[in-house]
This record gives sequence, structure tokens and C-alpha cells, in this order.
Amino acid sequence: MAALAPSSQDRWLDLNDVLRDLVAEGYLGQDDAETALTQRRSSVNIQLHPLEFLASLQFDDLKRPGKKLDVETLTAWLAKTCGQPYMRIDPLKINVAAVTPLMSYAFAQRHKILAVAVDRESVTIASAQPYVRSWEADLAHVLKLQIKRVVANPADIQRMAMEFFRLAKSVSGASASEQKMSNMGNFEQLLKLGASDQEPDANDAHIVNIVDWLFQYAFQQRASDIHIEPRREQGTVRFRIDGVLHNVYQFPAQVIMAIVSRLKSLGRMNVAEKRKPQDGRVKTTTPENREVELRLSTLPTAFGEKMVMRIFDPEVLLKDFDQLGFSSDDLRRWQEMTRQPNGIILVTGPTGSGKTTTLYTTLKKLATSEVNLCTIEDPIEMVEPAFNQMQVQHNIDLSFAAGVRALMRQDPDIIMIGEIRDLETAEMAIQAALTGHLVLSTLHTNDAPSAISRMLELGVPHYLLKATILGVMAQRLVRTLCPHCKAPINLNETDWQTLTRPWQAPVPPGAHQAVGCVECRDTGYRGRAGVYEIMVMSDNIKALISADLDLTAMRRQAFKEGTRSLRLSGAQKVSAGLTTLEEVLRVTPQSEQR
Repeated sequence: MAALAPSSQDRWLDLNDVLRDLVAEGYLGQDDAETALTQRRSSVNIQLHPLEFLASLQFDDLKRPGKKLDVETLTAWLAKTCGQPYMRIDPLKINVAAVTPLMSYAFAQRHKILAVAVDRESVTIASAQPYVRSWEADLAHVLKLQIKRVVANPADIQRMAMEFFRLAKSVSGASASEQKMSNMGNFEQLLKLGASDQEPDANDAHIVNIVDWLFQYAFQQRASDIHIEPRREQGTVRFRIDGVLHNVYQFPAQVIMAIVSRLKSLGRMNVAEKRKPQDGRVKTTTPENREVELRLSTLPTAFGEKMVMRIFDPEVLLKDFDQLGFSSDDLRRWQEMTRQPNGIILVTGPTGSGKTTTLYTTLKKLATSEVNLCTIEDPIEMVEPAFNQMQVQHNIDLSFAAGVRALMRQDPDIIMIGEIRDLETAEMAIQAALTGHLVLSTLHTNDAPSAISRMLELGVPHYLLKATILGVMAQRLVRTLCPHCKAPINLNETDWQTLTRPWQAPVPPGAHQAVGCVECRDTGYRGRAGVYEIMVMSDNIKALISADLDLTAMRRQAFKEGTRSLRLSGAQKVSAGLTTLEEVLRVTPQSEQR
């Protein structure tokens, strides 16, 4: 520990000192330390921070068998050694607009520091050089604030500083460009003038940079949606990650207008029309050079146009059923239905429950060279070359029903209908199934048996449902526990019975609880998985379909034949330590307990 002891003078971190302390504390072997010194002398990465250099050598961590000495482990060790708090930089928790004006980019780069938080009394500065203090007095004098120091990953400091200051420069440049233009996007002026005659310059280099940053940042953070929301003074950008919205950045109102205009231009929408909701699509690439498609939707609000972008990850089409959350029994029952040559299969659940992902994954498996697979969607969610996809167009009277009618003349084997919303579409789906086609579609119901009730309510005769329905699957998405921080928990028996009632299931020993760490942004959850209720239509269940359907009797019969309710399916994931009891209760309906 003596090598890295605090000193009154500035001292940049030296690899020799770091290695000496790591060996002394049992993190590293002497042979590895000598190898590192040899590599450093011959390395082209001589400018790399000592911790980054060590991490790049992938040495074994002697204190964590089977693990490597990565840069985060080394950073946490350095923080402990120097007595400063360790921080894993989470850009979503940093108010970039507040911290970037505190110092210049040149000052931050020269001293290898980054401001990560500020309040009325102090500013928190991240550094990977804890023994360099010469900049503290100057900064404290200029800001008139107390300096609080934390130790952070040197690579993160470098990358975030570049991103934050580049974004701040673009926002500042865009604000200066837009200040000359009157803000014509608010509600009162729209009423008087209609669409604005003075458009923000959507092709301004600063705006282009901001939009590019938004895309790349959303991909890095695993966002499923980007929300751009105008307000009177400051507009807000939020990302939806694992089903929860997070604030990302606040932009001046004029800049928000210009960002929306830029996105409308990219999405081939009418940039001049601000009074009417519009839809568009954009195709771009991720930092890993994967093509990603985004669906754009605008909405006129009191302070201008709000835009939501849904990100469609093409990787979804490459996922297997077990990656979606299917158990082996779920998969067996699902494939039992999808292997049939004709009939109707329904997937039910609320918006955002993963129905489209399930259908696309299924269709991808079914789309061989021997079959003609056609879809009618509103809109086309993801473009897949293996399918023949058609989009509903209400302006030319191309509805779901009209689309199915047209598809029937295209010699299809399998038809996917985006949603059954009315009797006409339901009748066309029934007709397609009766004439020898396999039809897959979606409905909005709470559970699987309720789908039969909904079809009857639409006006479909019960005898046609008996003849065509192969099965129904209800689904929900639950957040999965973060593998980095989840902790075992002894479940309360009353809570467990609330989830599994009326089944008498023993309290599982393998349950875990959400804790929260940097990897999951202190939510305790990372990623999502499906829970499924699959009802295969046996002769006994079909016999219960009548004009005055008894849903409770149908549920009982389905459960008797092996259908697991959504809550019971979720309970299996709780038992396996994949999610929490609270999460399953949050997303599953109570009605299935009857």
C-alpha cells in the first residue's frame, strides 16, 4: 500500500506502483506483474492509463477465481486504496446540460476529469488520477463551490467527456441558429396561423449531430422507444428501457422543434404540417453496424409536436423461443398448434406485451422455401424478406378484411393478420382457416379463454369458432432480475399464495429479490422475458364453446388439461430466480384466479 500512499504533491499514477500494490494485496501474481512491465515497454499503447493497460492484458483475478482483472474491478480497487468514493458513470443519471458549462473541454481533457453532478454547495468531479490535485483550487475558485471527488473508469471519463461536450456544443450552436426564428409551434399561434411559415433549419449541422447522437445513445442504452416532448421553455428527451421511461436530456424549445423537423424529414413526413398526427419510418445503423428500423409518430401538443420513435431491433428475428422466455412445456404446446396445416391461432395481451415479437419469431421458423407466408399489418413493424408483407392503408380503403380477401387470391399457406378488430376481419380469418390456411392473429384480452368470448362478442357464430380455433396464447412481459446484483430471499408464504392461488404450490427456495447496481441503473432489473398462458383447443374445451359461453368452466377445463395461468407461469420464473413476485403481480390480471 506504500507505493500509492497519498502525497502533498501531484503524482500521476505509475504502472510500477500499481503492480506493486496489486501483488502485495493478492490480486495479481508476480509473474503477471513482470509480464505487464515487459509488455508496457514494448507496447504501442504506452499512453494508455495504467488501469486500462492492465485490463487489456486479461490477467486472472486471484481474489475472484475464474474472473479477469477488468477495468471496473481495478477502478474500484484504486478508489478503495486512495480513500475516495468509487463511481460507475451512468450517463442517464447525469444532467449533461448542468455539468458541461462548469469547465471547458480543454480543461477537462488536460486534467483527465469530468463533472458528473452539481448542486448549490458542491460539484462532484470524476477522475482516474486520484493523486493529482493541482486543478482543484482553480476550479473551486472559479465556481465558488466545494469540490467532491470520485474515482471512475478512465475510459468512461474520456468517452463521456467527448460525448457530453460535443452534444453541448451542438445544442449551443443550434440554439444560436434558432433564436432568430420565432417559435411558431405553440398551440395559440397554430390556432391563428396554421402551419408555421418559418421552419427551423432541420439540416443545420448542429441538429444533424444531435439527432445522430440520440440514435447512437439510444442503441447503447438498449432503449425500445425514444420520446421527444416539447414544453414551454425546455423540451425533454426520454428513453424507455426495460419498460420504464428515463429522462435523458433537456433541450431548449427551439432545438426540440428543429430535432423533430429533422426526424420528420428523415422519415419522409410532411415537415410543414404541424397540426395533424403523422407516421413515418427511418432506417439507420447501430455502432456495431447493424441495420435498425425506427417507426416515427408525431402528435400536435400545446407547445409543439411531440414525437415517439419505436426502435425495432432486427436481432429480435434471430431470437429463439427460449430467449423469449418459453419453457420447454410452453414450446411443446405452442408448436403443437403452429404445426397444424390449417386453423386459427390467437395471441392476446395488451399493447407492449410482446405479441408482435412472438409472432415474428414464430413466422420466421415457419417461413421455409416450401410455403407462401403473407402478412397484413397496421403498420408493418419489421421488414423481413422471408415474408410477403402488406400494410393497411385506410385512405384507400385497404383494411385488414380487404387485405385478407386479397391475400386469399395469392395462394398463401400461412396468413398473419396484425389484429382482429371487427366482425368483417374475424369473418375473413374464419373463411381463410376453413379453406385450408393457417391463420395467426392478435386480440386485446386479459387471458386466453377471454379471446373466445371476445370473438363471440364480435358476432362470430360459435360453431365456426369450434371448427377453426386451434388455440390461444395470452402473454405479458416481466422485467428480469439483474444478474449482477440480485440476492436470495425467503418468500412470505401469504404473498406466494396470492400469486399461485388456487393451486397449492410450496414456497420455492430459489427466489431472488431486486437490489440495484450500476449495471441496472439501481432498478434491480435488466432485460425482459415473456410469461405465457397457452390454451390448446381440445375436444373437451371446444364442447364448452356456445352462444352463452361459461368462461369459468372453460378456464377450469383448460387448467385441468395442462394450461398454466399467466400467474403460475410467472411463479415458475420467480422459483427459478429470474424475476420477482412483485413484478409478476404487477403485470398479470387477477381475473385468472377465479
